[in-house]
Amino acid sequence: MLDRRRETGLSATMRTRAGAIAEAGGVDAAIVAGTVPAVIETTLSEALVLALALQGVTKYLAIFGHGSTDLGEVLRVYGEEGVTRTVNCRNEVEMAHAATAFAWQYGEVPAVVTSIGPGALQAMAGSLAAASNGVGVYHIYGDETTGGEGYNMQQIPKEEQGLFGRLTATMGESYVLHTPSALRDAMRRGALKVNHPYKAGPFYLLLPLNTQPELVTLNLAAMPRKPQLPTMAPADTQALDQACDLLRRHRRIVIKAGGGTRGHDAALRRLAEAIGAAVVLSPGSTGVLPDHHPQNMHVGGSKGSISGNHAMENADLLVAIGTRGVCQADCSGIGYPSAEAVININGDLADATHYNHTVPLTGDIGAVIDALLTRLEATGGLSLDDKREWLDACGRQKAIWAQFKTERFEAPAVHDPVWNRPVLTQPAALHVVAKYANETNAVKYFDAGDVQANGFQVVEDDRTGQTYTETGASYMGFAVSALLGNVLAEKPEYGIAFTGDGSFMMNPQILIDGVEHGVKGTIVIFDNRRMAAITGLQKAQYQHEYKTNDGVAVDYVAMAGSVSGVKALWGGTSAEELRAALQAARDHDGLAVIHVPVYCGDDPLGGMGAYGSWNVGNWVEDVQQKYLHQTI
Repeated sequence: MLDRRRETGLSATMRTRAGAIAEAGGVDAAIVAGTVPAVIETTLSEALVLALALQGVTKYLAIFGHGSTDLGEVLRVYGEEGVTRTVNCRNEVEMAHAATAFAWQYGEVPAVVTSIGPGALQAMAGSLAAASNGVGVYHIYGDETTGGEGYNMQQIPKEEQGLFGRLTATMGESYVLHTPSALRDAMRRGALKVNHPYKAGPFYLLLPLNTQPELVTLNLAAMPRKPQLPTMAPADTQALDQACDLLRRHRRIVIKAGGGTRGHDAALRRLAEAIGAAVVLSPGSTGVLPDHHPQNMHVGGSKGSISGNHAMENADLLVAIGTRGVCQADCSGIGYPSAEAVININGDLADATHYNHTVPLTGDIGAVIDALLTRLEATGGLSLDDKREWLDACGRQKAIWAQFKTERFEAPAVHDPVWNRPVLTQPAALHVVAKYANETNAVKYFDAGDVQANGFQVVEDDRTGQTYTETGASYMGFAVSALLGNVLAEKPEYGIAFTGDGSFMMNPQILIDGVEHGVKGTIVIFDNRRMAAITGLQKAQYQHEYKTNDGVAVDYVAMAGSVSGVKALWGGTSAEELRAALQAARDHDGLAVIHVPVYCGDDPLGGMGAYGSWNVGNWVEDVQQKYLHQTI
């Protein structure tokens, strides 16, 4: 048991303060109650924890080292008093992913804590997922001392100042707390970045080893809180009238729903139905329009789908909503060869003006759509009669895609030379698991690679939040790490991580961390013994695969089963066996792993196909020539 009588001075004061905050229900409540004064003297480390708590940030994922011992001591005391919660992890990339997934899924900002040097670099690498998908997370790293007494172990060994601050500022936004009294400014900048309504991302706080224990006088009442930002939409009608005119003049309208449309399901549906548009999804926006909706043409892009890419290629008006126009989403700039004009709804000015011949409607997606529909109605409405032929043509392509999917979902096991037996194809196995997840209200997380590429073509979601696929950075190891984020939630959802054998081995420590922190979820390893997505790309471009596989067989059931508390299951070689394994995993009160062998080869039933263009490899010349003549 902790002997609190041994704590004296600052430590005793810190514990008293933490206890008062816990009893009052928060820092502001403790100030109002008079149990914590607004102006206090404390260390920078405690000041930071208090400042974060004032923004609602009380959950931490951490790997402590010599660069974070002082902050760790504060979190120990505040954790014991019930003000904060800290989850210790075994890999910085893993915890960066877990933090990203938690913030993305539950809408609450957490903080990641590492030491100095390699740990910080790993966490920063993992933060690429947050930066790419617009997810706000605080990253707190140790940093070299400010006194210049000599090299600090694990700093960048170069005679320059602030190198880690410069590195992190390149990834997102960064603040080096060289001066403890600068905390107010740091927290103001950080609050806006992690809570930005359209362009959130990681904010990096660098804590020099020597400033963490330095005393600072802190006015808690002056610390920035979480910003309450107004919903914005165009204030004048000029741009709205231009957009209405385009909607009336064009007959073949496509809405490209990017990742920013997540959570705007109802608004997107109202717009699509009001203007007679075919809706094409990005990999990260599945579910914003129900899968069965007749105007949902599914995913489009360099991987895409038959129906989604048909709509992109033949539309004469593009309505881009919440999308950055990422290469794989718009076929490296040539995905809309028939488009004459663009209406772009986005909160970010650069993204809203990404295409030429654009009417930009900047602001909150829901507010902009409401304003556009109101203006459309006020100026005479819009007839859908001239849109019927377009929607019927798209509907026929959707029926073809549906039949194409069914053939692959129902495909029998195919003999695989590596497994030397018939095994499920990737689409068939993915469909079994995705369907089971939807039937049992489990959240799906997809890892990068062939599993992800086929996965966003396979999933059949009806609302935002059924699937999280990290397509912004396509980071291997994201899905399994994402399961850990659920332990921070007040009401955790059951999760199923879809991962390939290569992606799983990027972050296998989830087996230990998952048991340690009580993760309830399932990892499904779709094992084709290769980097199948790259194998397929190599064959499509150069007719040969090169160095994308190995000859090492891994018994993942034995591997996972060696970790106490993990239920390890063989997924079998049939849909029936796989479904049975999924149910056995769900019945387990903890973390389960299912190992499923899947086919990789030239059989057309073994994949979902590719339908667009991509500016890579020996396709570059053709794509860039087409881009040269792309007017939007």
